[in-house]
Amino acid sequence: MINRRSLQMLASRLAAALVLVPLVIHAQSAKPADKILTLVADVPMPGPAVRFDYQSLDTTNGRLYIAHMSADQLVVFDTTKREIAANLDGFQRVHGVFAAPEVHRLFASATGDHQVIAVDTQTLKIVGTAGPITYPDGLAYAPKQKRVYVSDEHGGEDAVIDATSNTLTAKIPLGGGAGNTVYDPVSGHILVAVHGVNMLVVIDPATNKILGRYPLPGIQNPHGIALDVAGHLAFVAGEENHSLALVDLNTMKMIASHQVGDDPDVLAFDPGLKRLYVSAESGIVTIFRCDNRKLILLGSLSMFHAHTVAVDPKTHLVYFPLEDINGHPVLRIMRPAGRK
Repeated sequence: MINRRSLQMLASRLAAALVLVPLVIHAQSAKPADKILTLVADVPMPGPAVRFDYQSLDTTNGRLYIAHMSADQLVVFDTTKREIAANLDGFQRVHGVFAAPEVHRLFASATGDHQVIAVDTQTLKIVGTAGPITYPDGLAYAPKQKRVYVSDEHGGEDAVIDATSNTLTAKIPLGGGAGNTVYDPVSGHILVAVHGVNMLVVIDPATNKILGRYPLPGIQNPHGIALDVAGHLAFVAGEENHSLALVDLNTMKMIASHQVGDDPDVLAFDPGLKRLYVSAESGIVTIFRCDNRKLILLGSLSMFHAHTVAVDPKTHLVYFPLEDINGHPVLRIMRPAGRK
């Protein structure tokens, strides 16, 4: 049986074959001069032209870690030199990546092996594994407790790993499939988007207890999450009905919803420019500005396979790993129009 996501990916491939999308993209509702993003570079990526997944930016050391999921590889990109620093093998169906520079660790969810792999970021050597976890996906890190929280999408749990010993210490039942998992540095809590029940679940990493379950009305299968830390807001994407929730983390109330590209996946927020990037499996990237606790649509762009996005808060550069540009994978680097 062909599932919904497979049909969408097929439609995206057909559309890409028929339409050449320009590299300078304009807001749908703006004048032609009002560009959203402009191309900086297309950096060739190692490995075959197959699917990428999550990214993690380490601004301390100038590295972007990229999960090359269907190549079973982890790409290390030097953001200063704009070149590949390393390409690591041995990460079966790698989905999530998360850098914790304060402990010199990178954690990667090797979904094919049902485990999380710990990498020493100084030597780029594997130093430990933890599992089993049914379907490890997104990752978050609680620095005070030195614990890694892992979305077990098919197991309906958030798995907990001790980052110092690389051991699986707990599994927290969520009542539905686990979407993305993030750490909120303001409250010190872990937030998890939960499929099926359409809720945002809050976990106390000190006790691994669930503190609350908060409904997301109208958001079907919430998955991707990004935070505006200064504004204490959460952005949660509903992958089943191309929706986006704006959540006030002070009250845990959903205060607005918006429409985005079909099957939204990874979100990234630029705190300096107050820009939110919502990338989707359909190749649509929807861009908002967060102003006075409201989201203002700037426009959208279309790029084949642009379902994962990262943004550098220092340079405001936006990164899109694209699996197949003329038969080769590239890392597309873009910047907000009008900025140098």
